[in-house]
Amino acid sequence: MSAAYEEAWQASIDDPDGFWLAAARAVDWSKAPKTGWRDADGWFPDGELNTCYNCIDRHDEAGRGGAKALIYDSPVTGVRRSYSFAELRTEVGRVAAMLASLGVTKGDRVVIYMPMIPETAFAMLACARLGAIHSVVFGGFAALELAKRIDDSTPKLLLTASCGIEGDRTIPYKPIVDEALQLASHGVGHVVLFQRPELAAPIVAPRDIDWTRLREQTEDDPLPPCVPVASHEPLYILYTSGTTGVPKGVVRENGGHAVALTWSMANIYGIGPGDIFWAASDVGWVVGHSYIVYAPLLVGAATVLFEGKPVGTPDPGTFWRTIARHGVKTFFTAPTAIRAIRKEDPEAAFLSEIGTGNCQAIFLAGERADPDTIGWLEEKSGLPVIDHWWQTELGWPAIASCYALGDLRRKRGSAGFPVPGYAFAILDEEGQSVHDGESGSVAMRLPLPPGAFRSLWNNEEGYRKNFLAYPGYYETGDAGYFDEEGFLHIMGRTDDIINVAGHRLSTGQMEQIVAQQDGVVETAVIGADDPVKGMSPVAFVVTRAGTGSEDAIASDVIGAVRANLGPVAALKTVYVVPQLPKTRSGKILRSLLRKIVNGESYDMPATIEDPTIPDLLAKKVRE
Repeated sequence: MSAAYEEAWQASIDDPDGFWLAAARAVDWSKAPKTGWRDADGWFPDGELNTCYNCIDRHDEAGRGGAKALIYDSPVTGVRRSYSFAELRTEVGRVAAMLASLGVTKGDRVVIYMPMIPETAFAMLACARLGAIHSVVFGGFAALELAKRIDDSTPKLLLTASCGIEGDRTIPYKPIVDEALQLASHGVGHVVLFQRPELAAPIVAPRDIDWTRLREQTEDDPLPPCVPVASHEPLYILYTSGTTGVPKGVVRENGGHAVALTWSMANIYGIGPGDIFWAASDVGWVVGHSYIVYAPLLVGAATVLFEGKPVGTPDPGTFWRTIARHGVKTFFTAPTAIRAIRKEDPEAAFLSEIGTGNCQAIFLAGERADPDTIGWLEEKSGLPVIDHWWQTELGWPAIASCYALGDLRRKRGSAGFPVPGYAFAILDEEGQSVHDGESGSVAMRLPLPPGAFRSLWNNEEGYRKNFLAYPGYYETGDAGYFDEEGFLHIMGRTDDIINVAGHRLSTGQMEQIVAQQDGVVETAVIGADDPVKGMSPVAFVVTRAGTGSEDAIASDVIGAVRANLGPVAALKTVYVVPQLPKTRSGKILRSLLRKIVNGESYDMPATIEDPTIPDLLAKKVRE
C-alpha cells in the first residue's frame, strides 16, 4: 500500500475544494480561482485561463522554448519530425491567425476532420488559443455521422485533409466531407483543406480554401494572443455514439480539464518537464484529446503523435521501435493493440530484439484488459503493466494504480483503485451498496472531480439521464465489484449482464475465463435470445495460428466456463473466427454480435474498423 496514495485520496474526499485548489496552483491563470466547487457553475468558477497558453506559451516564456514538445512519427509515410515549444508556438499561432482571418472568435465552433498529422494538433491548440471550441471527428467517419455532428455543433468552419492513411489503405476524406455537407442542414462558412502529398483533393470554390495558401496569405498577420476564458467555458465538444443513434456531445470545460490532466501526469503517469510520453491512440478519441494533445504539453513534456498501426506498419515491432527511438518514458495503449501484436508475434521476438529503451511503465485502457494479455506483456517486457479505467464523459482516469505516488499494487483483471477525486459505490437495483465481492452498478458520488463533464451539447435532458437512476450519483453504465483487498473490477457494461433462466450472469466474467484458455488471443461473449431460458451465452473466439481444431477449442472453452461457473452458465455455443468486429479505437462491437447471432438485420456501424467482418461472421453463424 502507498501512504502517498492513501493520503491523497482521503484528502480529495474529505476536503475536495482544498485538494483541487492546491492542484490548480500547477496551472497558470490570468485570474486565479479562490473557489473550488460551486453547484451552479462547476469547478473554479471565479478563475480565468487559456489552455493553449498553459500548453505552449508558458514553457517558451520560462526558457524552455528549445525543449522538445511534439514528435511526429508516421511509419505509413516514412516521415518523422519534431517541434520544440518555440516552434510549436509559431505553428499554432499561424493556424490561429488563419482561423482569425476567417472570422473565428471566442465561443465559435470549429469541426476538425483530420488524420494523425501535426496540423491536426496545431488546429486543436489554435482553437484553444482563440477561445473557440473544437469538435474533432475521427477521420474516416461516414458522411452521415459527420453530418449529424455538424448539425449539432453548428460550426463556423470545417478543417480537413485530403486523405488519411489506415495501414496500407489511403482513405479520401474530401468526398466524405462534401457528402456530409450536402446531408447537413447547417452550412459552414468555409472548408479549409490541407493537401497531403499522398492524394490531392479538388477544391470547391468559394467554399473551400487551400490550407497552405491561406497560411501564406496570413503570414504577415500578427500571432493572435491567447484569449482568457472562464474556467467553465468549453474547450471542446467530443461526440460519442448514443444508444438511440444520435451522437452525444460531451462538453469539456477549460479550467477543470487543465487542472485534472496536469495532476494526472504528475501523480499517475510520473511525467514532468522534459519527459517523453506516448499515448498510442487517435486524436478523434478522448485518449487522443487528453493524452496526446493536452496533458503532456500542459506539464512541459514531449508527446508522440504516431500515424500507424500496432501491426502491419510495417510489422509487430513498430510500437517497441517507436518507444526505443524516441526515449519514451511512459507508454499508454489499448489492450486490443497488445493482443494484435501477440497474435502476430506470440513469442515477442521483435520486443526481445528491440527492447523498450527508457520506458518505465505501460498503461492500458479503452476496454477491459484480460489477465492473460497483461501477464504476457509483463513477462515479455519486464515492465509494470497497469490497467486503468475511465470514460469519454470523465476525460481522465477514475480507476488506476497511481504509479507515480508509489502505488505499485496490481491485480490482473482489476483496473486498480479509485483515483483521488473519485468516490465509488457499487449499488444494487434499489440503490443500496452491496457487499465486497458482489457485483452491481458502478456509480460515483457527486460532485464529480475537475475534468469530468457537466453537460452535453444541446442536450440537457440526455445529460440528466446519467444521474436519474441513483440520486446523488453518476451512473457509469458499467457493472463491477470491489474485492476484499479493495481492488475495483469493471466487468463490462450493465447491459452485458444477461439473464439465463433467472440467473444473472456477467459476460465479462465469462470472457475472463475464456481468454485464459490455451491459444485464445481474443474473445467476446454475448447474450443471445433463447425461447426457453430467455438468454443464452454465446462465445466468439480468435485463436493463434496452429492452435488446434475448432471443435477442440470449443470443447475446452465450454468445459472451462462450466468448471469455473457451474452448469448454470450454460455456455454451449462457441464460434472460432479470424477476427472480431471492432471500432477503429479497438472496442468490440458486442451489440452487432448480438444482432448477428439473433439473425436480426443490422446497419454497418460508422466506426467499424473492417466492414467485411460482420458478413463473414453472419455466414459462420448460419452454417
